[in-house]
Amino acid sequence: MAHPKEEKTFVLIKPDGVRKGLVGEIIKRFEQRDLKIVALEMFHATAKEIDSHYPNDEKWLTRIGEKTSASYNKYGYDITKDFGTTDLLEIGKEVRTWVITFLTSAPMVKMVVEGVHAVDMVRKIVGPTMPYLAEMGTIRGDYSVDSAISANIEKRAVFNLVHASETPEEAKHEIEHWFGKKTIFQYKRFGVDE
Repeated sequence: MAHPKEEKTFVLIKPDGVRKGLVGEIIKRFEQRDLKIVALEMFHATAKEIDSHYPNDEKWLTRIGEKTSASYNKYGYDITKDFGTTDLLEIGKEVRTWVITFLTSAPMVKMVVEGVHAVDMVRKIVGPTMPYLAEMGTIRGDYSVDSAISANIEKRAVFNLVHASETPEEAKHEIEHWFGKKTIFQYKRFGVDE
């Protein structure tokens, strides 16, 4: 079992984060909390890479459809008008297509972040998935105001700046998927690791 300081997580700065010029600010937020960037690369993802990143099974897609339907119900919008169906699986497939289109629309930055409870720390710094719910002081709370209903009505993905692994298991899978055999660096930070 590795020391808690050695936990790694995966972070993806999405096209909106890159286009807003927030790459340096996002990295700074992690480093200020004594997390280390141990792998970093700017790249332009292919549809196939994104397709492999997100689940494509019926259960996951239906869950996305359920979340979308709940958002429509909460705000009183007609889901049939925008999607042409109430079939949760079909709605989930449509939303997944928007995500793939968005994540292939511009360069992104992928990184591996290491440190004490890195998965939870990074999620805390990034803030909740829906920016309009994120507290000020988090990356999403400070730099985005998007919501699922806005994105759905405009037939696009939510602009939430960053993807961060939710669990250590997900982090391991995503690091392997995005970095493969590329070098993950090891080094000591002054005042942190010494």
